[in-house]
Amino acid sequence: MKIHPGTLFIFFIFCFSYLPVLLKAQEGNHCAVKKSPYRLAMDSGKKVYSLQCVTCHQADGLGVPNVNPPLNSKKVTGDKNKLIGIVINGSATHVEINGITYNNAMPPNQGIKDQEIADVLTYIRNSFGNKVSMVRVSDVKSVRSKLK
Repeated sequence: MKIHPGTLFIFFIFCFSYLPVLLKAQEGNHCAVKKSPYRLAMDSGKKVYSLQCVTCHQADGLGVPNVNPPLNSKKVTGDKNKLIGIVINGSATHVEINGITYNNAMPPNQGIKDQEIADVLTYIRNSFGNKVSMVRVSDVKSVRSKLK
């Protein structure tokens, strides 16, 4: 069977002219599963942690002995409103965890966005051996309004 070169040319023109349409149709459907709000918060929180927190609290969340506290304690998994306040206003008090006093003050982070606080605290409260509820933006807004 012999294919006429003109027919082959028209076939390729037809295919290539519809290729962008076909690719665009598949572009939105490449992933059938969207990330959950929890997964989005964890991913974003990990980024915020690596930019804002890792220097003092370390990559493993264990802090620096006698200087910066670990993030795998009941102080982190307890009252999330108190924790939100600490992130926003910092903490100048010495903290005792498991019999060890941590002397370094945490600076205030008043410029950090509510979503970033919610995400980083969700990440911290669900990493380093912790497993508790998410922190929502509405939680952060509520605490921030009470701090003013």
